[in-house]
Amino acid sequence: MTQELNSLGFAKPPAETRVLVAMSGGVDSSVVAALLHEQGYDVIGVTLQLYDHGAALAKKGACCAGRDIHDARRVAEDLGFPHYVLDYENIFKDAVIDEFADSYLAGATPVPCIRCNERVKFRDLLETAKDLEADCMATGHYIQRMQGDHGPELHAGADPQRDQSYFLFSTTPGQLDYLRFPLGHLSSKAETRALAQKYGLMVADKPDSQDICFVPDGNYAAVIEKLRPNAADPGEIVDMQGNVLGTHRGVIHYTIGQRRGLGIGGLDTPLYVVKLDPDARQVVVGPKDALATRRVPIRELNWLGDGKITDRAEWEVSAKVRSTRPPRPAILRAISETEAEVELLTPEEGVSPGQACVLYQPDSSRVLGGGWIWRGN
Repeated sequence: MTQELNSLGFAKPPAETRVLVAMSGGVDSSVVAALLHEQGYDVIGVTLQLYDHGAALAKKGACCAGRDIHDARRVAEDLGFPHYVLDYENIFKDAVIDEFADSYLAGATPVPCIRCNERVKFRDLLETAKDLEADCMATGHYIQRMQGDHGPELHAGADPQRDQSYFLFSTTPGQLDYLRFPLGHLSSKAETRALAQKYGLMVADKPDSQDICFVPDGNYAAVIEKLRPNAADPGEIVDMQGNVLGTHRGVIHYTIGQRRGLGIGGLDTPLYVVKLDPDARQVVVGPKDALATRRVPIRELNWLGDGKITDRAEWEVSAKVRSTRPPRPAILRAISETEAEVELLTPEEGVSPGQACVLYQPDSSRVLGGGWIWRGN
């Protein structure tokens, strides 16, 4: 008689299935740990210390601060499963923080949370899970893993307000095979908090973290200046013809699409930042229509669709060029297995190098992958 699959997809009892839960100290990952523990799985909780513990203790709202490590440990103690804190400071600095600083200095607008998932949580921590002989690793991300005809597929979370698929596009097929996302099917955050109350978790009412964990006050420029002294050298604000309109206090203080705070009043037409040129130390401004982009070059492409991306000359997709925007109809043309061009059927404003372009199957929640935008218009 064949053993039926348990809720994590293994043909053995939960008690014989070991699962490592990545615990940030927040309500989502705590609920995942409690849920799997209640179902009888062999749960191990792991929390990553990603940057200076002493400095982190005073920072509220940051995902891996000292307070959060304490909260994760308390949840594990209360429920009665083992919990470990791993010092990943050096890995995090090398893989995430340094690139974040360098990308900003190069005039890009990076998304460090994607790099953290890609290079730390889903690479190094995943290997640690395997070293601990875990059958799988579970996280509190709002994204769904579904079994398709060709293996596991990645799908957007059921709640559009909480969906985190934009931040997880670089999950590889091999990682997806090992990962589990027990909250992805929930329709609202209220459901998660209700589960936290049900399990008596002390983090049930804990606020969500809003900021990048190592930029807890949202002041990116201050972090860059600290990491890269002299990064805020002043320069010129110029129009698209190169005429000097004013001066700025450092390219790192500006982003593509920005209108406010340029300090060049008295003009008839509102101007927006359309390009950053860190080599010339120039902020280039232009009218709103100059922000419209139709062709988006991407590299470091991760493909999760069926077959090879090079199997077809063109793919009809829905493309998301910023985490806060809905996917829009587009055509994907592969240049190689790691590079492509995305043509947006309706131009988008403020497409910025350093952001991700995430691809979805049209009229579906399925994530086909994505890549990093690397040039402007």
